[in-house]
Amino acid sequence: MGRSLESNITKLYIIKIAKWFMLTMPILMLFYKDMGFSDKESFQLKAFYSIAIVIFEIPSGYVADVIGRKKTLIIGSILGTLGFVVYATTSGYYYFLIAEVILGIGQSFVSGADSALLYDSLKGLNRDQEYIKYEGRNFTVGNYAEAIAGLLGGTLAALHMRLPFILQSGIAFMAVPASIMLIEPALSKVRQKPGIKDIINVVWYALVKNAKLRYNLIYSSILGTATLTMAWIYQLYLSNIGFTSYYIGATHTVLNLIVGTTTLYAYRIEARLKPKLTIWFTSIIITGSYIVAGYINSAWILIVLVIFYFSRGIATPVLKDYINRITSSDIRATVLSIRSLLIRAFFAVIAPLVGYLSDNYNRAFSMKMIGIAFTVMVGSVIFLFLRSLDTNES
Repeated sequence: MGRSLESNITKLYIIKIAKWFMLTMPILMLFYKDMGFSDKESFQLKAFYSIAIVIFEIPSGYVADVIGRKKTLIIGSILGTLGFVVYATTSGYYYFLIAEVILGIGQSFVSGADSALLYDSLKGLNRDQEYIKYEGRNFTVGNYAEAIAGLLGGTLAALHMRLPFILQSGIAFMAVPASIMLIEPALSKVRQKPGIKDIINVVWYALVKNAKLRYNLIYSSILGTATLTMAWIYQLYLSNIGFTSYYIGATHTVLNLIVGTTTLYAYRIEARLKPKLTIWFTSIIITGSYIVAGYINSAWILIVLVIFYFSRGIATPVLKDYINRITSSDIRATVLSIRSLLIRAFFAVIAPLVGYLSDNYNRAFSMKMIGIAFTVMVGSVIFLFLRSLDTNES
């Protein structure tokens, strides 16, 4: 059984590659622009993606806890493939809206279930204390895949804007056989009375009853929203200062290499800095980068992006590890799905605002305002979150 569980790590790497080798990521906003969409319409499409995740995130995470992580990962992988097929074979705002909804539902079935399966696989091997290291490696694999895809995606888009979407369909399909071959780890606890009422109980426990978990989830989701928003807005920002699709793709590659390398060593960085200093360091850089970027209208923005993505590489695996430490296995996928839901819910509100500010003012003003908003959001919860770390179980 031990060897079987260990093989899950490799299969999860393949699923991560299939989800993160995103040929379309660095050129999606440019593709929308090429299709004649405004900034508002472009960000609306991404908002609908997030809304789909919000609706299905907790139910899919709960399904993973009840019927198994493997089955939900299979469902998510199939839907992830189908969404790109729609993009590759259709045109128009409403067809793309359908594709985004399908991709959002597919993502909701993967997020949470993959991290929960990794943690419980390591727990079955009596190596759960190594989770942050392996989650960091998992993110490294994903970010390296996204880095390579960024350069290739920009090159393909220069040939034809539709080409990255056609090839993306095949790449996404890689996750289907990998998820089918996963081994479901035994859980130390299982849900005794599955149903809607039990889902509500888990959500109530995570967001109301358990204060430590509540502040971990809220803080983590705010920083997650900030990193997600930057991933989309900087494409348009670079385009605005004269970067072509190829050079935007190249920038995407470098930034993801930075994230991938940083996540590989995130557990060491966190151990050296200690939790509180790590939190202050990443919080100030991630929120402050938006405001600083708003005053830069040249290639110097690349320095800000490098520092931002370095901080993102530290924050993502570390914050998920804090949540896993205080969450029992029978609700782990659901709790991680709550985190993803909060991120997408915040983004569903932020994205249209970004589009509105960009269309009616300019992108520099949009960056400043969004940066101030994230600073206020982080400031409202960071002290409560830091206090919760004092009582987290190691």
